[in-house]
Amino acid sequence: MTAPNPAPAEPAVRVRQLTKRYGDKTVLDAVDFDVPRNVICGLFGRNGSGKTTIMSIVTAQNFADSGRVEVFGEQPYENPGVLQRMCFVRESQKYPDDAKPRHAFAIAKLFHPNWDDALAERLIDDFRLPVNTRIKKLSRGQLSAVGVIIGLAARAEVTFFDEPYLGLDAVARQIFYDRLLADYAEHPRTVVLSSHLIDEVSNLIERVLVVDDEHIVIDESVDELRGRAFSVVGAATAVDEFVAGREELHRERLGPVASVTVLGTLSDDDDERRLAAAGLSTAPVSLQELIVRLTQHSAASSSLENGALR
Repeated sequence: MTAPNPAPAEPAVRVRQLTKRYGDKTVLDAVDFDVPRNVICGLFGRNGSGKTTIMSIVTAQNFADSGRVEVFGEQPYENPGVLQRMCFVRESQKYPDDAKPRHAFAIAKLFHPNWDDALAERLIDDFRLPVNTRIKKLSRGQLSAVGVIIGLAARAEVTFFDEPYLGLDAVARQIFYDRLLADYAEHPRTVVLSSHLIDEVSNLIERVLVVDDEHIVIDESVDELRGRAFSVVGAATAVDEFVAGREELHRERLGPVASVTVLGTLSDDDDERRLAAAGLSTAPVSLQELIVRLTQHSAASSSLENGALR
């Protein structure tokens, strides 16, 4: 007898019909998504699209107008057992006027049972952070380092990073990415990383969530998303002939040369022969460009549908 397939694991985060308004403005409208356990998920969207609102509601620091949020199958609000399993690091984090980084780390250690002192010390050295300087006297980069250290050393089962490294220079950001990947490999957990630097974090993430115009418009694995489009480059007339009938995401032209990004994949050997015969080349689309183009495409399609309904 064939053994039954095991039930899929409960996601780390489950959101259903989440709606949030600020006055007359709807920020999130009946949003649904899951974040699986033990993945690094990128949460992307334009400023004001609702990324921080999503993270603050999931971590019980904000309230939904309607809908349901579950973390490990339980509602997080007023649930200490769930809240201590999460860490939310935000770029706008506030500290008392006389607080120093060492105070912030001592408080974080009280809240997070998986806190690792040795990792925190290594990160302090990595970022050259003056732990006995008052936080309000720190540079923006040093302040960002405080949040990054807390987010990594806490080793919470679900960690949200909301643009916490905006003040870090390129070297410091790379240190963050390297330490995140190394520690994640040894201590898997769920990490949700909100960033505008999509290509910079593209090698970290395994799943993509994009919020735009009050809704989740992309919810896919990175591998699935990368396979959704490609670019064709060459003589404009040959490019036009090859992409005829395909759905275009973006088109650029410089003199007689065109580059067109289209949805789909190369279907068979015939496509390869046509490309070679026409002297055309193909290229993958960067994750950042793909997300931008798909978001624009989704918005344009929605506008057309709404116009037709009117």
